[in-house]
Amino acid sequence: MGNRLSKLVTKTGDDGTTGIGGNVRMAKDSARIEAIGTVDELNAAIGMVLSQNIESSLIDPLTEIQHRLFDLGGELAMPELTLINSEHVNQLESWLESFNSQLPPLKEFILPKGSLATTTCHLARTICRRAERRIITLAREESINGSLQVYLNRLSDLLFVFARLLSKHEGLGEAMWQSKRQQNKS
Repeated sequence: MGNRLSKLVTKTGDDGTTGIGGNVRMAKDSARIEAIGTVDELNAAIGMVLSQNIESSLIDPLTEIQHRLFDLGGELAMPELTLINSEHVNQLESWLESFNSQLPPLKEFILPKGSLATTTCHLARTICRRAERRIITLAREESINGSLQVYLNRLSDLLFVFARLLSKHEGLGEAMWQSKRQQNKS
């Protein structure tokens, strides 16, 4: 592979636009660029999870997910390509089933707290939900691959499971949400 990013300061974005595939320039706040940016932010948050001392069984799936998020962003930047498909969604579903079976059933909402790894995984989950919303907004304006939205929907579920697993492996337990009514009874 050649030098894809040989010149980082191009000044071409100074007018509020950015380039995507096919030599197309778009406003930096367009729905497509918002979606690309949020997927990039999600990938960085997953990198933060991976930078912690986490359960080893989560490292390979999270690393694989980072690669798929680059593909997802690439597909958004080059709409003529299809890089995310049902096989990628199926992989997430397989991980969901496998990892969720290691957890007790959830009877209450949990608060997103715990160690840095756990809370960062919860943060990644919320960014993933935002990325999904950005994809939905884009899909109202343009035709896009439906697998993108489904992938992000499954991924947010998986990140929730991973946050619960991290909390379990760290021995911290989960903080259950208590409604105001429940708090007053205590």
